[in-house]
Amino acid sequence: MASRARGLAGRRIDGWLVLIWLCVMPAHGALAQAVEGHPEVRVIIDVSGSMRANDPDRLSASALELLVSLLPEGTAAGVWTFGETVANPLAAGEVDAGWRARARALRPALVGAQPYTDIEAAVRRAAAAEADGWRHLVLLTDGVIDLPPSRGAKPEVDDASRRRLLDELAPRLADEGVVVHAIAFSDQADMALVESLSRMTGGLPALVASPESLLGAFLDIVERIFPADRTPLESGRFRIEPGIESFSALLFHAPDAEPLVLVAPDGREYRAATPPPDGRWQVAPRFDLLWVPEPLPGEWHVQGEITGQSRIGVASALALRTGTLPATAFLGFPLPVEAWLARNGLPFAGDGLEGLALRAELIADDGEVQSATPLALDGERFRGVLPAPALPGTARLVISAEAAGLVRQRVQAINLLAPLLASHEPEARRVVLEARHPELGHANTRPWAELAGQRLAVEPLDERRWSIALPELDDSVSRPLLLGAEVRLGQGTHALRLPRLMLFAESTTGLDLATANGELSAERFHQDLSPGRGADEAPDGAVERIVATLNELVAAGIERWRTNWLPRLVALTARPLAWAVAGGLLLVALLLLMLRGRRQQRRRAHREDPHV
Repeated sequence: MASRARGLAGRRIDGWLVLIWLCVMPAHGALAQAVEGHPEVRVIIDVSGSMRANDPDRLSASALELLVSLLPEGTAAGVWTFGETVANPLAAGEVDAGWRARARALRPALVGAQPYTDIEAAVRRAAAAEADGWRHLVLLTDGVIDLPPSRGAKPEVDDASRRRLLDELAPRLADEGVVVHAIAFSDQADMALVESLSRMTGGLPALVASPESLLGAFLDIVERIFPADRTPLESGRFRIEPGIESFSALLFHAPDAEPLVLVAPDGREYRAATPPPDGRWQVAPRFDLLWVPEPLPGEWHVQGEITGQSRIGVASALALRTGTLPATAFLGFPLPVEAWLARNGLPFAGDGLEGLALRAELIADDGEVQSATPLALDGERFRGVLPAPALPGTARLVISAEAAGLVRQRVQAINLLAPLLASHEPEARRVVLEARHPELGHANTRPWAELAGQRLAVEPLDERRWSIALPELDDSVSRPLLLGAEVRLGQGTHALRLPRLMLFAESTTGLDLATANGELSAERFHQDLSPGRGADEAPDGAVERIVATLNELVAAGIERWRTNWLPRLVALTARPLAWAVAGGLLLVALLLLMLRGRRQQRRRAHREDPHV
């Protein structure tokens, strides 16, 4: 995957920079609206030697330029670098043209040079200074703690630093209003560290393997720090209602796509060379950005091929607001949602808006709606509870408000995790469960485990961990461990079904086709019956393996039908003569079968029993 990441990352993203920053500039009617509060952004960049191997195309340097371009004017921001030591080459200050220039001038200094990586010290120092509002740390690293041997024996010294970071520093940062968004630049990264650090502080984690994924990660982070109103964009069309002061369109497309055309409600066509009056239109290899002040109400249309990442941001005196939306939600637990409309910053119950309705949806990356619920008016705000999500992964939490002549959306990235994390420790013949959900512990959680139809004993290790003792197992055979828990939280009880864990998942023989994340996968099966070995001497689970082998053969037959014969039959549908020949052959075959059957009946009728 690392080589694939390097190949994809080779496509440069520097051309995005000047273009993207316009979409979040409040002075230009940007995708980001006026910020509620004064969050401060602190960028922490890994310049250790390991980044030379794990970030060979220097995505981290390009990431700094991109993030600097995304920050709205007036935001406070600073840059820290770290390897074995920590530096602050750009002190926190107000983002303006001068600050951006100084930040971009740091690029040559971001080449990995220091031999070791002290993530704990970097996070601790960057978070230390007080701020007038929330502090958002954007950590760019390969995610591997590697301290110099002079500080102690390895790997013990690295493990101790990791524990301090997660067990002591992260909870304190969360209490102090410090959010860490951790982005890893290699599949060799300690993703458990990246994910845990982000989750515990309310941030977003990401693994970046290409310029496209880098762009998506930073847009998600910026939208979380600086929430923005959108209007839906469907098939290149979007509606602008009266009262919209301006809109910004960020339109993604292929590098070799034809130039885009924007069609106004009155039929006028605009292009990059001829933008709307007083508007701005910038073009980059992978997307266009345009800003239109005082737009004409009605339906606008984008002519050209654009991707699903495209979005339309709107600025208006009437805006959609939401309560705190978590960056992480847990499977099996409902998600409360609160939203309201605000006019000129004050709550607005929707008087005069006919048919006003607010709704919340949880949409997976593939576009499928996992859960949805209407929000009911409760005083000046609308409230509801999303049904518990069932599938892990990343998703979008979409809050929408619709009325006659009004559509508003807020979209936030969210991570969906199992509330308990299972890890197999073969040497100790056990599985360890660890609570991810911050409110789960020994007092209110009763996990269970089932292997081959038998319940296993579950014993507490500490307040938030449990041990499941395993019987002696053949490590050449993979098999599923079913997991769940009963949780008493608040006034309710939750029956959780966790993703199954495949024991010895790398084995070539398997007793189940489901992986730990619930997806189907193909496995190789074989029989381990030596010559001269009887059926009653088959090892435990032989019957199950035989059944699995038969299932695989059936699946292979279906796949051969689908890939070999079905396309041929489909091709024949366009050839009437071929159908006539095939029909004639089938008729001849049926006649031959009938004649053969009659002959056999006559032979049986004249058969005589033998005499003794």
